[in-house]
Amino acid sequence: MTSIRFALNHMAAPSLAIEDFFALARSLGIDAVEIRNDLSGNAILDGTKPETIRQAAARHGLTIISINALQRFNEWNATRAAEAQELIDYAGASGAKALVLVPKNDGTGCADGERQANLRQSLIALKPMLEKAGIIGLVEPLGFEICSLRSKTEAAEAVKELGAQSTFRLVHDTFHHHLAGEAATFPELAGLVHISGVSDPSVAVANMRDSHRVLVDVDDLLDNAGQVRALLQAGYNGPFSFEPFAAEVHALKDPAAALRASMDYLSAQV
Repeated sequence: MTSIRFALNHMAAPSLAIEDFFALARSLGIDAVEIRNDLSGNAILDGTKPETIRQAAARHGLTIISINALQRFNEWNATRAAEAQELIDYAGASGAKALVLVPKNDGTGCADGERQANLRQSLIALKPMLEKAGIIGLVEPLGFEICSLRSKTEAAEAVKELGAQSTFRLVHDTFHHHLAGEAATFPELAGLVHISGVSDPSVAVANMRDSHRVLVDVDDLLDNAGQVRALLQAGYNGPFSFEPFAAEVHALKDPAAALRASMDYLSAQV
């Protein structure tokens, strides 16, 4: 039996200060975490120094697997280059191993030909920046119909074409994989798996949004268990990181108990 290496994204408990979030992870026996740059009033946006995060992670015996995320990474311009450098520098100073790269998700840049060209332009620009810092770029296709990079196949083709498999990996997000309706998984290129479930039977796949993303349980409609099992069987041995966005998860008084229940459920499925 293959065991799942769980990780914890700060989105699992975004109201917790970074020290308390790290303590939550340890209380669950988790030794890998993802920090974020989109939580208002919390690290990183509150001005927390990267060295502070590095020291806190060391105290708790944690590896910071990623900073989540450089947004609109496939719209390359001077602004994006500056944002990327700032986040890469922060990752290096905080001890984070990777930077998640999230594509434009506003209905622009979706045309065939345009998508692929924009993706390659950004990967080519990011490659030397990431390599100089020793940081991995984690490309995360989003399954939403308005997204400019829905396909893991397109992402994998670009990375392989550039011979950049040592610089870039893919994020397999179970929610976005289901929404994209893409069968291919690329376990050999996967550097991280994000897990979240949808349990509301009234919402159609095309209408699923981040607000529907809860912790995975027996009511899950996305076949997280099947996705996890298939990835493990195909040889993926990286982290499976909880990334629920639903307000009802964020409001939990005892997130540890809920996370533990989800860990136990998924572990029993593989």
